[in-house]
Amino acid sequence: MTSIHLDHLSFRYSSAADVLSDVTLHLGPGWTGVVGGNGSGKTTLLRLLAGDLHATAGRVAVTPADALVVMCAQEVEEMGVGITAFAGSWQPAYVALRGRLGLDPEEVGRWDTLSPGERKRWQVGAALAADPDVLLLDEPTNHLDAAGREWLLDALGRFAGPGLVVSHDRAVLDDLTRKTLRLHRGEASLWNGSYAVAREVWTAAEQEYVDEYQRLRREQKKLDRRIADQQRATEAKRARFQRQMRTSDIKDIDARSAATTGVHRAGESAAARKLASAVGARDRVAAKVDQMTVVKELGRTLFVDWQPSPKAEIAVFHGDLVAGGATLAAGLSVVLRRTDRIWLRGPNGAGKTTLLETLRRSAALPPAKVLYLPQELTAAQVRAQLDELRGLPRRERGEVLALVAALGVDPDVLLVTERPSPGEARKLAMALGLGGSAWVLLLDEPTNHLDLPSVERLEAALAAYPGSMVLVTHDEAFGAALDLREWWIAGGGLQR
Repeated sequence: MTSIHLDHLSFRYSSAADVLSDVTLHLGPGWTGVVGGNGSGKTTLLRLLAGDLHATAGRVAVTPADALVVMCAQEVEEMGVGITAFAGSWQPAYVALRGRLGLDPEEVGRWDTLSPGERKRWQVGAALAADPDVLLLDEPTNHLDAAGREWLLDALGRFAGPGLVVSHDRAVLDDLTRKTLRLHRGEASLWNGSYAVAREVWTAAEQEYVDEYQRLRREQKKLDRRIADQQRATEAKRARFQRQMRTSDIKDIDARSAATTGVHRAGESAAARKLASAVGARDRVAAKVDQMTVVKELGRTLFVDWQPSPKAEIAVFHGDLVAGGATLAAGLSVVLRRTDRIWLRGPNGAGKTTLLETLRRSAALPPAKVLYLPQELTAAQVRAQLDELRGLPRRERGEVLALVAALGVDPDVLLVTERPSPGEARKLAMALGLGGSAWVLLLDEPTNHLDLPSVERLEAALAAYPGSMVLVTHDEAFGAALDLREWWIAGGGLQR
């Protein structure tokens, strides 16, 4: 039986802090969901298992030693050797698999013109065609339409070996996985159950921990006040006794008698014991508090200082929708108004991305007031965004960094990094646009590469955003939460 073993595994990039620290676990057959914030090490873990990276300490072992491990990465820009072999083979199993996916081998000859969703189908199909013993999937539903997601879940459900899936798609995690591996602050914890089940358990455990921390802090403050009160009372008694001694007549034998002094000293001794007891109790509580770690998570409710567009019509387009020399839809007439909130839907390749780009080009607004987020950001675009961020005036940079933090990225880390993760790069892109109080949001799969907490925060923010918005997403839970009007593009037409 194929299995995965991690034995005190640690990994770090260069001299940075550990991404993963002392991880020990065993995984047998079945699907495990891997979740955690951007930068928590999800993709790093998959690459370690695939052999693309080597552990800083500890070891990774897959048994048997000759087990075939296949990883399907997030990125879809490049066509790998596996895809070429999958497309070119006429083995019956390959032909049947291509048929179920609706893939035409001739498509690989025009890879650059395929939609990201079509590329993703080829990518996942090639991974399954390799007949792996261990399958590692990094955001497999990115770009897939509803039909593609349904096929994927069916195909993955048939996989018999150990499988790890990194995904922000809550439906995939809940339908496919039976265990959840949570990466959090360098540590890994394995939970029974799908994401929804596991999250409920660890959230409750974390709340109990926080409640206990807060109880101890309240007890510590209470004891601090008691100690301060006792110290003041002791000092007041000592001062009264000293005044009494100074003001008493020299002939007043009783005032200076040994009995009076003894009573005072006995009282001081009792007060000292009482004070020492309180100090001891306070120190014991303080020691417990010091041993606990309660980290305030990044992220807050996203607030955008928004103002309405002075133009009632944001974008107007009349004509044919064309991509790669092919007409995707003919004779379109589209008007996007400042109050429109649209969920643009349709199968992969129908023209959703092309229409979104067309609306961007047709927008009669200053570029800074249009937030256009493509499905994928190139390395050059990410570098340009980092340069833009660092070149902003101090006040504006602070506003953008506040938005970055609201989406769950540490601003201090982002300012010094040269290689933000795909999720961090998308959050920066959204923060730069929202920081300019955009009048219209044109978002193409905005949840791609985002961790689940960020998806949930973005969902809440977009639900409250009062401006014009056109959203392309295959994340059903995300789209349904935003109360949008649906436009369907399919079969060469647009239905509204």
